[in-house]
Amino acid sequence: MGDSSDDRNPADGETPLHRVTLDEFEIDATTVTNAAFACFVDATGYRTEAETFGYSAVFHLAVAAPDDDIVGRPPGTPWWFGVRGADWRHPGGSRSDLDGLDDHPVVHVSWNDAIAYCAWADRRLPTEAEWEYAARGGIDGAKYPWGDAEVDESAWRANIWQGVFPHENTLEDGWLTTAPVRTFEANGYGLWQPVGNVWEWCQDWFDPYTYERGAGTNPAGPDTGTVRVLRGGSYLCHISYCNRYRNSARSQNTPDSSMGNAGFRTVACTKSQA
Repeated sequence: MGDSSDDRNPADGETPLHRVTLDEFEIDATTVTNAAFACFVDATGYRTEAETFGYSAVFHLAVAAPDDDIVGRPPGTPWWFGVRGADWRHPGGSRSDLDGLDDHPVVHVSWNDAIAYCAWADRRLPTEAEWEYAARGGIDGAKYPWGDAEVDESAWRANIWQGVFPHENTLEDGWLTTAPVRTFEANGYGLWQPVGNVWEWCQDWFDPYTYERGAGTNPAGPDTGTVRVLRGGSYLCHISYCNRYRNSARSQNTPDSSMGNAGFRTVACTKSQA
């Protein structure tokens, strides 16, 4: 695990390189789709945290809502708008819906929402180590799930930003926001889009010094924390701003945070993990 390409973000704790041992596990080929999440909601009546809070974070070019629904803009990332009425059913705000998006990844789901889905589906979130192993697709030490070729070499291999971030997206890969979960090509283990498209929640608490403390067998991260691990980057990643569409890249957010570029995939529970 860890960065071997020298493209790391030092504050994210992508080093040192280290070896881990994992038990066999079975992970979803894709992130959870809108259609799958709708089945969960229909069966349980669950309300996501974005629905409970009444708003969620939407990228400024994806907002589909009246101006009065914009409730804030973080000073450090002004391209994100807090939008009243934005949730998994309305990814751009009150004037958007899921028409034609059944096979797109569900977004505006917090870590807590993902855990609730997992409990219903008798699944769990992957550990960070499991996620990275699966994302690598059997290519040891590679920068990306397909190897070391850059994402735009010959043809686009992932859904990231093209153009000048955050105002001009040339849409060379065909998508402004999410793409269907089986777009581009699967990696060597059959996983689709482990990098790009949407950030993916992992089970672990985030700590930038985790790798310095060693790993061992089935590492599960720190025992406590304030933010949870996100992996894989999203459709907003760009080399000029967020080059985290790599196997080793790490990010984090609070467990109750939701945004228009984060989703999740799940892992099968064993008897001891259920």
